[in-house]
Amino acid sequence: MPIRAVVWNEFIHERENETVRKIYPDGIHETIATALRQDPNIEASTAALDQPEHGLPAERLAETDVLLWWGHKAHGAVDDAVVERVAERVFQGMGLIVLHSGHFSKIFKRLMGSPCSLRWREAGEREHVWTINRSHPIAAGVGDRITIENTEMYGEPFLVPEPMETVFVSWYQGGEVFRSGLTYQRGAGRIFYFAPGHETYPIYHGEAVQQVLRNAVNWAFNPAKPWADVSAAPNAPIDQAPEKIERRGGSLHAAGEEGYR
Repeated sequence: MPIRAVVWNEFIHERENETVRKIYPDGIHETIATALRQDPNIEASTAALDQPEHGLPAERLAETDVLLWWGHKAHGAVDDAVVERVAERVFQGMGLIVLHSGHFSKIFKRLMGSPCSLRWREAGEREHVWTINRSHPIAAGVGDRITIENTEMYGEPFLVPEPMETVFVSWYQGGEVFRSGLTYQRGAGRIFYFAPGHETYPIYHGEAVQQVLRNAVNWAFNPAKPWADVSAAPNAPIDQAPEKIERRGGSLHAAGEEGYR
C-alpha cells in the first residue's frame, strides 16, 4: 500500500501575487504533490486553508501517513482545533514535514514548544545547502550540496529545540548560515523541517529539492498502526498493577476517576 501524503498550503500568495502565480500557477501544493507522485511508493493529494476544516477533517487525517505543511501569510488564520488535531495525529505516528516559512506556523510552534524565530532577508541571493550526513535517508541521491541561485536568506539564531539530527546546513551569499534541515520526533511521529522554498523563486521545481521531499516522506512514514490512546493518560487501577500492592496513605482521586486536565 502506498504512503498516503497530503500537501497542505495556504494557497494565498499564488492568488494574490503575480510573481508567485507565474511560478506556481496551480499552487505550491500541487507542484510539490506532482513531484511526490514521481515516487510510485507515494500517493499524494492536497489541502488548503480555505477548505472546510482547512481540508484536514479528522477522517482525512486518520488516513494520512505524512502531512507536508507550507504556510506564510496566514499562520494566525489556522483554527486552533485543527492544530490540535494535527498535533494529536503526529503523537499517534503521522509524519510531518514543515516547509520554509512554516517555521512560524502554529503547528510547528506547538510541537517545538519554542518561538521558532530566525533572521531573514529577501534579496535573491545564492544558497548552498550543505549535506551534513550523506548517508542519511533524507539526503539520498543529493550529493554534497544543493545550490539554489536565488533564495530568501534564513539566518541563525534559529530558536528551536536541539534536533535529533541536523541533515542540512545552508550558507548564503551574504555570509549567514542556517540549520536548514532538522529532524525531530514527538510521540510516535517523525518531523522534518526543511528551509528552502521561498515562493517568489522556483525552488520547488528543482530536482534536488524535489528529491529531498520524496526522501523525507519515505523517512517520516511510520508503518505501525496509530498509537490511538497516546494522550489518554489513564488512572491505572491498584488491582491491575503488574505487582500486587495496597493503597498507602490518602488520595486525591477515586478509583477510575480522571485526573485534572
